[in-house]
Amino acid sequence: MRGLKSYLLGFPLLRLFTLAAPYKARILWLGLVTVLVTAASLSEPLIIGYAIDAGLVAGSLTVIYAMAALYVGVNVLTWGLSYLQTFGMGWVGQHMILALRNALFGHLQSLSLQFYSEQKAGWIISRLTNDIENFNTLLNDGVQNLVKNGLTLIGVFVAIFFVDWRLALATLSILPIMVAGTAVFRIKSWRAFRAAREAVAEVIAHLQENVSGLRIVQAFTRERTSAARFAERNRAYRRANTRATVLSAVYFPGVELLGSVGLAVVLFYGGYRVVAGEMTVGELVAFVGLLNMFFQPIQQLSQLYSDLQSTLASLEKVFAVLDTEPDRADQPNAKELDALRGEVEFENVSFAYGEDKVLDDVSFRIKSGETLAIVGETGAGKSTVIKLLSRFYDPTSGTVRVDGEDLSTVRGSSLRRHMGVVLQDTFLFTGTIKENIRYGRPDATDEEIVAAATTVGADDFIRRFPEGYETQVRERGGRLSAGERQLVAFARALLANPELLVLDEATSSVDLATEARIEKALDNLLAGRTSIVIAHRLSTVRRADRILVMGEGHILEEGTHADLIARPSAYRRLHESQFAA
Repeated sequence: MRGLKSYLLGFPLLRLFTLAAPYKARILWLGLVTVLVTAASLSEPLIIGYAIDAGLVAGSLTVIYAMAALYVGVNVLTWGLSYLQTFGMGWVGQHMILALRNALFGHLQSLSLQFYSEQKAGWIISRLTNDIENFNTLLNDGVQNLVKNGLTLIGVFVAIFFVDWRLALATLSILPIMVAGTAVFRIKSWRAFRAAREAVAEVIAHLQENVSGLRIVQAFTRERTSAARFAERNRAYRRANTRATVLSAVYFPGVELLGSVGLAVVLFYGGYRVVAGEMTVGELVAFVGLLNMFFQPIQQLSQLYSDLQSTLASLEKVFAVLDTEPDRADQPNAKELDALRGEVEFENVSFAYGEDKVLDDVSFRIKSGETLAIVGETGAGKSTVIKLLSRFYDPTSGTVRVDGEDLSTVRGSSLRRHMGVVLQDTFLFTGTIKENIRYGRPDATDEEIVAAATTVGADDFIRRFPEGYETQVRERGGRLSAGERQLVAFARALLANPELLVLDEATSSVDLATEARIEKALDNLLAGRTSIVIAHRLSTVRRADRILVMGEGHILEEGTHADLIARPSAYRRLHESQFAA
């Protein structure tokens, strides 16, 4: 109901004026061109009518030749103006689409991880692709038709009264029926097209999820189950589209029928007036030509209105994303961090995902240059600590500080510029190995990239590829092994030269032989910077200056590897269980 109310208020369309504002001079110029195109088109039936009365009936070849030449000239002028109109509107439309898509993508970049955890990836992609493309179609074809047909209706309305006002009144007697039918169609089609947009978003979301998880689908032989689920969503989309099609199938032929009735009225009453000598043949022909120009725009506007319903449903979804406020927005006077010493403090920090409390009154400190390892069972809250430190989330209570600065008063982007993060599921972008390493510092030279790769031990395997650093990496690093992807990620982090480094389960997805090679790279990566190492494998954390053991959102104990292993402790039990296995 809220969406319908927004539409009735014209809200989505009004917001488009902000996108069109930079091009208002060009739009006004296009409006003038459209007026000229409409005027030229309206003159054609009048030229033919005059040619019949003053030429054919009066027997004047001079008038016939002159009107024929004028008719051709008007059509040539219309063609030229229509070209300018179409090209100009296309130019404005593409610039508006560019601005809207960039604004949406930029806003998506600013939203927190909470938003992405609540929305399907396919749903988000549908906003950037299908919904904006739907708007693109309307801008390219719909807007100029809307203006042109609207002006044509006004012009024809005036012209038919000028030709014969009595015949005009008789013809327009069917207009109330058409207006009532259009009003009903508006409400029902809005709901139908909105449902269709929601259904196609579900189809895309399922498709994206299935492609991402195809290995699991095939590993568990669930192809039929997945296909059945996709088919159900596809059927829902078909049903929604069918409802919209049925409405169009009833409405548009109805408009044509009413147009035929109007023409019958003209032939009946107009013919009577010609026979009675109250109207000339040329006037009747001109009136019929104008009437055809009257009902055709109504039909086109009705079709355009159908497209507009679909576009408004799409725009409503796009603007809903643009209106989503980041749940951890920076304060207006947030501080910029120019440099970090790397001192970290958690003071009485608690955090919950909704009702699920993950951290409960956690406090600890990390000195500048210190390496802190955090271990614990799955669900202990280890990764949540990293998300709070990176300010992807704000704590429910308590304070997180870096170099004594409360992170809630710091601009999040300036904090993350001084941080390097290597995750368990290393993400590499489509492109070359060099481009993926350079992602850590876009202005890095080729020599610096090679130096970073060499330091972490990635240079050897990279050079084994025929293309070396120019080797193309498929989405998510598909050409590389898990260990090779991690080494590229280490090189990327080292190139950024962060004061604060975070390794979140960075070695958990590789085999023991690869882990041994990565361990050597870690020594170079951790040297001279504050580091936090989240690990499930305890072999990774032995080099840490201190170890925190977490369980059920609390810090159970802390100390060095030697201290914790020497006494009965949760860490010792974890150690014994892993190495016994």
